[in-house]
Amino acid sequence: MSQVLSSKQYIQSLPRYITLCERNYLRMLKLLPEETPRECRIIDLASARYSLTVEGVSKYTTDILIEQVTVVSEHLPHFSLSVRLYHDAKVAEVIHRNYHRRIKPSYGYPNPDMHQKDEKYQVNAFLADWLMVCLEKGRVQLNWDVNNGMV
Repeated sequence: MSQVLSSKQYIQSLPRYITLCERNYLRMLKLLPEETPRECRIIDLASARYSLTVEGVSKYTTDILIEQVTVVSEHLPHFSLSVRLYHDAKVAEVIHRNYHRRIKPSYGYPNPDMHQKDEKYQVNAFLADWLMVCLEKGRVQLNWDVNNGMV
């Protein structure tokens, strides 16, 4: 059995990646609940329901957990992303996918876990697509107090 190794190493386009993360930051700000820990926002999208939960807040970062609440199909796995917002740089980046370890900037190919060479970019591009669909088609439950706290 022979092993095929690619001699050409993958090099990520940093300007393209930063642009993607900047756009994700702006989209994420539109969907965020209040930036207090454990605050949650529910988004209904077609027959699926997702929650955005603020996991942690510090001076320069906010950690968000995006989870699929309802099962759409037995063929689609549970969806979970951990996203970190960097407020000083104004970028949003996926740091974990489905509770796996941190995503590396690039992977050699082939590799034992069968990660793509540009997996980090692909996961952040998926986040961009998901955020756009949520903004265009999603429904958010709002808790408005029309009586200004009076009964």
